[in-house]
Amino acid sequence: MAHRARPRPGPAGDGVSFRLTGGCGCGAVRFEINSPLVSASYCHCTRCQRRTGTGSSANARTEPGSFRVLAGEDRLRAWKPGGGAEKWFCGDCGSALYSRSPDDPLQIGVRLGAIDGDPEIRPSARQYTAYTAVWEAIPDDGLPRYPESAAAAASGADAS
Repeated sequence: MAHRARPRPGPAGDGVSFRLTGGCGCGAVRFEINSPLVSASYCHCTRCQRRTGTGSSANARTEPGSFRVLAGEDRLRAWKPGGGAEKWFCGDCGSALYSRSPDDPLQIGVRLGAIDGDPEIRPSARQYTAYTAVWEAIPDDGLPRYPESAAAAASGADAS
């Protein structure tokens, strides 16, 4: 079943708004995003490696307030590490779904693999490359690489 971002009637029925849908592997948790994604990147930090079992995690930041769980809220579980974002996943199948800032619950980062179809954004950077898995080389894809946080680098440091 192919899912794509699709227009839907606006609140007054006279306009068109944006909508992406997604969910977990078993279908217990479903969500929607009603605004275009703000940015996307690959994260190579050790937490993402351990959380996903892969060398990096592809994530997209949502517009604050645009993310909503539609079904399965009671199935959601979270890992809330000190000094980092909460990692939300399906408690039934284990699918990684999104992260949320403990300081601002409207700040959501969705796992691109949890979105149905084309998220209509592509990762534009690689962050935490100082922690790249030794068993998986970063591809020569032309994306800027940041040894630590891309957001911190944007405030003054250069990409490597």
